[in-house]
Amino acid sequence: MDQPRDLRGLATLAASALAACVPGALTLAAGDDGGLGDSGSSGGDSGSDSGSSSGGAMDSSAAEGGGDAGCTPGAKRCSGSSAETCVNGGTWGAVACKASTPFCANGVCSTEPPSCVAGGAGMTGCGASSESCCTSLAVSGGMYDRTYVNSGSGPTGEADPATVTSFRLDKYEVTVGRFRQFVSAWNGGAGYVPPAGSGKHTHLNGGQGLASSGSAGAYEPGWVATDDGNVAPTDANLACAQPSAGYATWTTVPGPNESLPINCVSWWDAYAFCIWDGGFLPSEAEWEYAAAGGSQQLEYPWGAMPPVSSNQYAIYGCNYPSPGTCTGVANIAPVGTATLGAGLWGQFDLAGNVWEWNLDWFATYVPSTDGAYLTTATTRVLRGGVFYGVASTLLPPSRDDKAPGNRVYFIGLRCARTP
Repeated sequence: MDQPRDLRGLATLAASALAACVPGALTLAAGDDGGLGDSGSSGGDSGSDSGSSSGGAMDSSAAEGGGDAGCTPGAKRCSGSSAETCVNGGTWGAVACKASTPFCANGVCSTEPPSCVAGGAGMTGCGASSESCCTSLAVSGGMYDRTYVNSGSGPTGEADPATVTSFRLDKYEVTVGRFRQFVSAWNGGAGYVPPAGSGKHTHLNGGQGLASSGSAGAYEPGWVATDDGNVAPTDANLACAQPSAGYATWTTVPGPNESLPINCVSWWDAYAFCIWDGGFLPSEAEWEYAAAGGSQQLEYPWGAMPPVSSNQYAIYGCNYPSPGTCTGVANIAPVGTATLGAGLWGQFDLAGNVWEWNLDWFATYVPSTDGAYLTTATTRVLRGGVFYGVASTLLPPSRDDKAPGNRVYFIGLRCARTP
């Protein structure tokens, strides 16, 4: 992969260093995307102006995302953190889930989001504490500068301020085991798709969600129904196209990869997953805020200690499981492996392992208060660096981007949630 756009010109990458990191098929040249290509998903890169998302697993009567009309009395579904039951007359009645069971799964309030209710590999047992892979941690809001340089003695060159309201960000990247539950709910296209208009950051701007940074007075629209057909997490798509296939973490049946981060997902897959799981894709401002430690604007998510090659702070540079060259999926680590790399609010792998889809379209920064760039562009934002990348990609201000339909081995996701 080429250097993230905002770091091009900030670091010189020697060809010999790259060759030491990445084998022949992965040798990177200036302007390259990683040597493994950007295979498109089924469904084109139509790029509708979708916003962020919240919502949950639904029963079949609501699976088409067709709103409230004509539901079957007694049917159940989720809407964010509320459980809904269809009452006589074909309308939905909602009951907000309580603090003791804050998530909604399959129309019932639960202690876990839908992707972890079943339990098992990739759903439980994550991190050094062997906890729920759906653990989500509070991020206290504030103001920070999205552009800065920090060499360990404090931020300089600060620009592009943004203000972020408190939210929750999942502690771990989405695992194969968690994503498998979504694939089952999607059911080859016959099951779950997000309801039209669902998925806004409903805790912001009086329920209107994130402000559209590129269009004054506009707010996130939620899921757009014309994107339903772009959700396509089939076995073939999740296997990635050649020559990426050897790096795909997905397996057709559960196996040893369940605790690895899912990759080869399109932006639409990622967005739909987070809606189904009761959350939303983080905005770019939210994601960087968490990685930078808010107004501390840290050098790395964990602080100023260089990441080195021991995998304690970040999975990068083809150092996992030991320094050498990348050869396949074995170079991608289970989520939370880099135990010293937690950010200020406790999230792991905010640097390295796989890049993560963000909500925004990629664009030049504009002033932002609880905003995201939602005006249709060409590519969506990626954040976080990758298992074969160089140390400069681990810096919180580092950005990259890809067309939303790209399914490649170096892209995964993480969900955010209401506070």
